[in-house]
Amino acid sequence: MRIAIGSDHRGFELKIELVSYLKKKGHKVLDLGTFSSTSCDYPLYCFKVGEAVSSKKAQRGIFICKTGIGSCIALNKVKGIRAGLVYNIKAAKFSRLHNDTNVLVLGADFVSFEYARRLVGIWLNTEFEGGRHQRRINQIRKIEEGYGL
Repeated sequence: MRIAIGSDHRGFELKIELVSYLKKKGHKVLDLGTFSSTSCDYPLYCFKVGEAVSSKKAQRGIFICKTGIGSCIALNKVKGIRAGLVYNIKAAKFSRLHNDTNVLVLGADFVSFEYARRLVGIWLNTEFEGGRHQRRINQIRKIEEGYGL
């Protein structure tokens, strides 16, 4: 799978570790920055990851910052992105199973590398269930396109 990954300065160290992990698992990784722990603004890098997924340059995306909250908000502004902020195993599973998230957001201050690796593994290996959930995804798309419900 081709995965776009990005972070701000607070997520940089975890991003580097996850890039290595993903490559070892055989994924193609598109690292979109940041490339240091120097303070930066996360929306720029969120947009890069979101655009890569939205334009199909990557099948999925991962973004890491301090808490994940602002990044999740920013990513969900990119058309076609369904980003989910995940702090536990069940949320990682259901973000894919029910919401078909295409970008995983992690808060570096809340997950260790080992736990992040578990979350990423579950998220990457869980398929969207479809069914009644597809109807809800379609409703989200209508909202995104400005048509309302």
